Amino acid sequence: MKRFITLLLTLLLAAEAGAREIFPLNEGWRFFFKSENSSDNARHVTLPHSWNTDPTTEGNFLETTGNYLNTIYIPAEWKEQRLFVKFYGAQSVADLFVNGRHTGTHRGGATAFVFEITDKVRFGADNTLLMTVSNAATGDVLPTSTDMNRYGGLYREAELILTDRTAVSPLYLGTEGVLIRPHAVTAARAEGEAEIHLTSRSGNACTVTLDIAAPDGRKVFTRRLRVRPDDKPVVIPFSVDKPALWSPSTPALHTVTVSLGEDEAAPTDRVTVRTGFRTIVVDTQNGMRINGGHIGIRGVTLYHDNATSGGTPTAQDIDEDLQQIADLGANALRSAVMPHSRYLYDRCDERGLLVWIDIPLHRVFLSDIAYYATPAFEQNGMDQLREIVAQHLNHPSVAMWGIFSRLWTRGDDPTGFIRRLNDAAHALDPSRPTVACSDQNGDINFVTDLVVWQQNVGWERGSTDDVALWRDRLRQNWSHLRSGVAYGGNGIPGHTCYTAQNEPRSNWLPEERQTRFHEEYARNLQNDSLFWGVWINNMFDYGSARRPYGLNCEGLVSLDRRTRKDAYYLYRALWNDASPTLRLAEKRRQLRDGERQAFRIYSSAGEPLLLVGADTVAVTEYAACQYRSDTVTLQGRVEVRVSAGALRDSVTLLVGNILRQKQKPVLRRTADRQTIN
Repeated sequence: MKRFITLLLTLLLAAEAGAREIFPLNEGWRFFFKSENSSDNARHVTLPHSWNTDPTTEGNFLETTGNYLNTIYIPAEWKEQRLFVKFYGAQSVADLFVNGRHTGTHRGGATAFVFEITDKVRFGADNTLLMTVSNAATGDVLPTSTDMNRYGGLYREAELILTDRTAVSPLYLGTEGVLIRPHAVTAARAEGEAEIHLTSRSGNACTVTLDIAAPDGRKVFTRRLRVRPDDKPVVIPFSVDKPALWSPSTPALHTVTVSLGEDEAAPTDRVTVRTGFRTIVVDTQNGMRINGGHIGIRGVTLYHDNATSGGTPTAQDIDEDLQQIADLGANALRSAVMPHSRYLYDRCDERGLLVWIDIPLHRVFLSDIAYYATPAFEQNGMDQLREIVAQHLNHPSVAMWGIFSRLWTRGDDPTGFIRRLNDAAHALDPSRPTVACSDQNGDINFVTDLVVWQQNVGWERGSTDDVALWRDRLRQNWSHLRSGVAYGGNGIPGHTCYTAQNEPRSNWLPEERQTRFHEEYARNLQNDSLFWGVWINNMFDYGSARRPYGLNCEGLVSLDRRTRKDAYYLYRALWNDASPTLRLAEKRRQLRDGERQAFRIYSSAGEPLLLVGADTVAVTEYAACQYRSDTVTLQGRVEVRVSAGALRDSVTLLVGNILRQKQKPVLRRTADRQTIN
């Protein structure tokens, strides 16, 4: 703690008098559970922190209340300034007490929030901060239905903000207080408004300066305005000639700076945000267009944890996830259930990766109540929507707001509430479309601008061939809807068996079933003009204490990010235009009792050459980037090799009764197939 106090004093002396200063507030916390009654045995922790550390704790996930206690010294020299504390995420309900006095409550684990503590601190003395955080399920905080683990705790960073008596407000919906609203964007000009929220304890007029700099640092717009702070935001129109437009291929970012004070060289407050100028339009004829140019969405759904960091992913974790998404060839991601950290969206802005952000109105299991028709539930949903939109409005990578996911209309019908949410999203941000993920029929599908169908035909029932019938019926009856499609199925690479016919077993989730499902869906749905986008569920497995093995294993990659499943290579072949792919499917199933075998290959490097033993086996193109071999009959140890251009892949199989003496495979031909004995 002494080191933290010293750091504060050092930064204070280095700061300009009256200027905004931001100090990390991640160190020095002591954590103890509410049930412990005392902080005597509190654990010393550093934020981000969660009390659930194992993502795969099956059926034994801790939902409780934790206390976070910190002591900070507030210098006497700060007495004429203002103090705020900002938490970037607390899962899910948080209350702050300063020196024992209640300061504020935040309900919702997805967004940042700020409390002013100026009137509750003692200047020139130590001050105690106590945060109580609960991740227990409750009927008036969204989401009330989810299978993802809500890890609990102060799972994102925190900071202390020091400002002048008059400042750009840190209090407005957890934002920086500066919202950029483009209205008309073309290659010739970008026009819009800067919405600036001020807070003042003096009531005196002040000078506000708005500066916009191009990606290369050139100042392209400046305006100074004399205002008297009140409850209404200051709105400054702007115009930028020949702007560098943001797009996935050219993610150009402009820097917007708002300063307060007469002296531009020494402002009393300054806030800087980044944004990009671009247009987004989606229609049934041309799909999604960014700045008038068509872009086919190849998206993946992204959840919020990993095997090493649990529910507190680091910047390095996020960078590595984005690198795998880029390697796959995806150009969009969906923040499932709720937003990710601001760091993710900053990187998406820079990389040109499009984003769909859900609000936490979500259904997973049949027994769950996802919608409570109560004023408290609906108010919390509206509050979270407002925070999500405001906090992510400046990110050009964010392309759409997700209003709900897979809700039912049974029991209390949520359609009216959904309409109010949709209207509120349009009022808060007219520049982006709204979207819903639906597996239901009815009026619920006609509220949002876009609808993404998640039917998973052929997974729970029927055949994957039925997806083509579903697609054709959708085209015949509902082609006027702006439709996307999402799909996925569970698969665990370790669930392999050498027997050809596996009897149905409880919780048996073989990767090969997931692979076959994706093969048929990719064959029937990829590049179909009916859909403006295709979304794969999910990019990575994620922790789910409510599921067998403590996992939702629909990911293309394992929870620890080490194992890329076969379906990953299928989409890499289809989507990655920069680097070719060659993959021999089902390599992990190396013991096989059936003598008759066929092989499946994913290749974006041209038609592959398949060698079984020393002999060539013919392959045919089954679908885009999918190749299948003739059926061959094998016995014993067999080496299977495939090549395409400079790429190679191989596996050694044991085929037949593996207890028999292994025989060298010999190829013979029959009238209708190649056979190996």
